[in-house]
Amino acid sequence: MTGNTEHVAILGAGTMGRGIAHAAAVVGHDVTMRDVDEDVLVAAAEAVDGTISGAVERDKLDADTAAAARERVRTTTDLDDCADASIVIEAVPEDLDLKTSVLDEAVAAVGEDALITSNTSSLPVTELAASLDDPSRFCGLHFFNPAYVMGLVEVVTAEQTSDTAREHAVRFVESLEKEAVVVRDAPGFASSRLGVTLGAEAMRMLETGAAATADIDAAMELGYRHPMGPLELSDVVGLDVRLDILEHLREELGERFRPPEILRRKVRAGHLGQKSGRGFYVWEDGEAVRPVDEA
Repeated sequence: MTGNTEHVAILGAGTMGRGIAHAAAVVGHDVTMRDVDEDVLVAAAEAVDGTISGAVERDKLDADTAAAARERVRTTTDLDDCADASIVIEAVPEDLDLKTSVLDEAVAAVGEDALITSNTSSLPVTELAASLDDPSRFCGLHFFNPAYVMGLVEVVTAEQTSDTAREHAVRFVESLEKEAVVVRDAPGFASSRLGVTLGAEAMRMLETGAAATADIDAAMELGYRHPMGPLELSDVVGLDVRLDILEHLREELGERFRPPEILRRKVRAGHLGQKSGRGFYVWEDGEAVRPVDEA
């Protein structure tokens, strides 16, 4: 890895937290995943072990590197175990009040020099920063799912973010062997705003019968060289996450971001995509088996 070893405290051991833990551990960082639910932590540790094992099976990691990475990942329900963290990554669900509460607790637990970040995909980082005693050391670190695979991380600067904090964040992203793009705080940042726009239009095409799921996705994969079509990608991101982002952008930017009804119906039914086994596709063992409209 490049740069110095960090102690990375990841607050929230869900899908994104687990992926970030994997990404950090395999390049040599020490990782503490903290969650309030012990059962979630047990599942998270098993998941990280599983994705590291999968990387070995695919010849992405050698056995020694994998074993060392597993040893670097700890789990805890106690924030005091994060006290000496040099970087904090909040990765709890996309709820402004929840994130603010978790960040406030983290600031009280870690040292004054720690970089404080949020993995939010759409919430205003300037507003999150404003709740901190020292907002200059805060920024967004927007990873993409799966975080241990995807090569991009958005470094989102709040109005209060210092040059020192921004540079620390960029160095950390580069240490993960990923590409950092620096964007200013704006609704949806760059990636979420563009991504949900394409995804929402694909959903509207599907619900009005313009084309079938597989054909919509193939059009973007083959015609525009997207590695994954917008409907399959929405399933991977999580349809509940996509809905939350669209609702936020609608509030901030207007009716052009109104969520499609087909998305609302799927979320109400609990069909959230890859993580629930059904969305626009039927999923088995993490793979899209077939589009729902071909079932």
